[in-house]
Amino acid sequence: MNRLDLQNLAELRIREAKMLLDGGSYPGAFYLAGYSIECALKACIAKATQQHDFPDKPEQVRQIYSHNLNQLLSLAKLKDMLEDDMKSNSDLRAYWNRVVNWNEERRYELSLTEKEARDLYQAIADPVNGVLLWLKKCW
Repeated sequence: MNRLDLQNLAELRIREAKMLLDGGSYPGAFYLAGYSIECALKACIAKATQQHDFPDKPEQVRQIYSHNLNQLLSLAKLKDMLEDDMKSNSDLRAYWNRVVNWNEERRYELSLTEKEARDLYQAIADPVNGVLLWLKKCW
């Protein structure tokens, strides 16, 4: 899997999330929407990877396979940039605060509501201040 694959997966997952949302499958929409951000962050990490470079720290390589969005943000070296952008963009701050609470364990929750799924989708896919749009500037 390479950077382009991860970019394509991020865009595919958010489109799939929208289809599930429109079809009333809120737990599935929530789950896939979050995965779009995970893939986007991993695309940002892949961008920073230099061909033929040996990883400095083996534990860092293991961390890249995480589902933890805050951890992936740090590994992508985007934490400071996001913090700076959120200072002047309250929508981005609110959206990131919503997105960062996603985790893959929620895939087992059958009680996720339409509101939770729609709120997460909006935070990610908003065409002006969405988190995916912000990440696309970095990938």
